[in-house]
Amino acid sequence: MIPSILIVEDDLTFSTMLKTWLGKKGFDVETAGTCAKARKLISSKDFSLILSDLRLPDQDGLQLLTWMRELEIYTPFIMMTSYGEIQNAVTAMKLGATDYIKKPVQPDELLKKINEALESSSPAGKVQKQAPVKKTSEEKYSNNFLEGESEAARQLYSYVNLVAPTQMSVLINGASGTGKEYVAHRIHQLSKRCDKPFIAIDCGSIPKDLAASEFFGHVKGSFTGALTDKTGAFEEANGGTLFLDEIGNLSYEVQVQLLRALQERRIRKIGSTKEIQVDVRLICATNENLKEGIAKGTFREDLYHRINEFTLRMPSLKERPEDILLFANFFLDQANKELDKDLIGFDAKASKILQEYQWPGNLRQLKNIVKRATLLARGEFITPLELGEELNEKQSDNQNQVIIGSSLNKEETEKQLIINALKQTGNNKSKAATLLGIDRKTLYNKLKHYDIPQ
Repeated sequence: MIPSILIVEDDLTFSTMLKTWLGKKGFDVETAGTCAKARKLISSKDFSLILSDLRLPDQDGLQLLTWMRELEIYTPFIMMTSYGEIQNAVTAMKLGATDYIKKPVQPDELLKKINEALESSSPAGKVQKQAPVKKTSEEKYSNNFLEGESEAARQLYSYVNLVAPTQMSVLINGASGTGKEYVAHRIHQLSKRCDKPFIAIDCGSIPKDLAASEFFGHVKGSFTGALTDKTGAFEEANGGTLFLDEIGNLSYEVQVQLLRALQERRIRKIGSTKEIQVDVRLICATNENLKEGIAKGTFREDLYHRINEFTLRMPSLKERPEDILLFANFFLDQANKELDKDLIGFDAKASKILQEYQWPGNLRQLKNIVKRATLLARGEFITPLELGEELNEKQSDNQNQVIIGSSLNKEETEKQLIINALKQTGNNKSKAATLLGIDRKTLYNKLKHYDIPQ
């Protein structure tokens, strides 16, 4: 029997994209743009899983979940939340949600959560996974990233090749969008653990209430909302590599728990009396200065030394200008495939603009701009017109205009530009992120960092 999924989402474009993608993965998918329509569909059909946004036009996903549980409808329920709403995920779990996922949704992560929810809800394990939960490093990254040819890139990957075969823990320092997760995957791929799991956790998205469950797992009934057993990241990564992105965002209490697990190499699920021995190689990443955190008392010094046996520094894109056009054309090839287009490249003026821009959002920003330009382009080449106003303004101002993230008074300038972008877009986060040339995740992190009301 084909598993059926109901997507409850009022963003028609996003909903359609999810429906198409999940359909290709072998699921039977229906959509609803309001709670009212969702209730009608749920009342008339048995779905295998509900995937619901938190914010909806008439009510919200929490109310839909409450309505279902009151009627004793225990269909697996995954809540989608934005960064600013992440605390609501705790409420959702307490109300009986199976899991939650943070927007912008990462396809591999969503598929993993869907498969886990379906598998755990099947008493005899009859629900078969529609696709692999994880791709190997080769499958996922051989065609999805480029190392570059600059001196900075060569030096970085010489260190990667040096440390990968060892068992040393690695700390990757670098600004957002520089490719830290790719480097972590590359280390795993070149290590003796390459045939074992690679598990990635975004520490910035874990609510303190759920951190222990995310890291160590829980048993059914161990707390309100724990309707099924959950395997934690340490157990999932056993024998392989555990990647903790933005580790500086972990609360002090969670750092204590993490340190204990690393020192003892044993974990205990919430609600269990049984200890599980684990063997993981740890790779961490941060865009923060952890030594400053130690001085302020927000980051444990003993944990810092535990995770930092070897440090890698990710160069920013402006530090490797020789790679800009190389990456631009690489991202163009990807965009051509995704958007079913056949552009040849960038014209001379567009190439010059790309090379002279400072790229505060690094590779992620470059990829987003190239994809958008590919969608807009009408001829065979991308021209300055398709690159957007921001890049053209920087070109015409010729360094006189302040660039986000590169001025002398960096933080104050960046904060003001974010506030201005939100005003210009009527507080629409997606449009503001596009205007700033960054992705939504980065924008939400910066809103939190600068204490900008959401």
